[in-house]
Order: sequence, then structure tokens, then C-alpha cells
Amino acid sequence: HVQLVESGGGSVQAGGSLRLSCRASGFTARRYYWGWFRQILGKEREWVAGLVTDSDTVSYADSVKGRFTISDGGPHNTLTLQMNGLRPEDTAMYYCAADPWVPGSVVERLTAARFWGQGTQVTVS
Repeated sequence: HVQLVESGGGSVQAGGSLRLSCRASGFTARRYYWGWFRQILGKEREWVAGLVTDSDTVSYADSVKGRFTISDGGPHNTLTLQMNGLRPEDTAMYYCAADPWVPGSVVERLTAARFWGQGTQVTVS
């Protein structure tokens, strides 16, 4: 059973940085889609970034490209999201998601992911 636990959220001023972590346990497949979404209360969940483990496949939402960097420490341990140049519009609850790899796109497969963390709040003022 896959479990995902996020950490690293907090409050920061605009222009500042935060580093989110997602610790995974229970990974049994050879390769996973693994990534981040965010959601503001009352609004739809928004794609942020994702990758395929043990590959060079990485994908970012246009709104965070050039400011956020996603990486996994391997093997199937911790996914990090380094967030620089934070803006007030980045304020949201950030969720980690994962699903075993099958052919498809990072965004599509993670949007339908079966495994989610509990979320960590990021507030930018």
C-alpha cells in the first residue's frame, strides 16, 4: 500500500523560497509517475509539476516553469519541489500524487492518480 507524506509548507513573503518534500513508502512497481498539484479552497485542483522515476521525463505547468524545480532522490524515497520566486498566487494547499507507470502523459496519469498525500499549506504574502 503506497503512502505519501508531504512536508515543508509554510508562510513566506513574495519573492521568497520554500522546499516541499513528499516521502513515499510502499512503492513496489519498477517505475512511477510522481508529482505535485495544488488547490485553493473552493477552486479546482491545479497541476504543478511531475516526473517519471528512473527517467528524464519531467513536466511543469506554465505558471511555475522557470521558478519551480521537481526532483526525486531515488530510489522511490523522497520527491522534492524547490519553489523560488514565490508569488501570492502560489498560495494553496500542495498535494503529492503518485501512480505506477503505464504508457501515457505525466499530467494525464497523475490527474487520475490513485495515491495522494494529505497536503501541506503554502502561503505567500
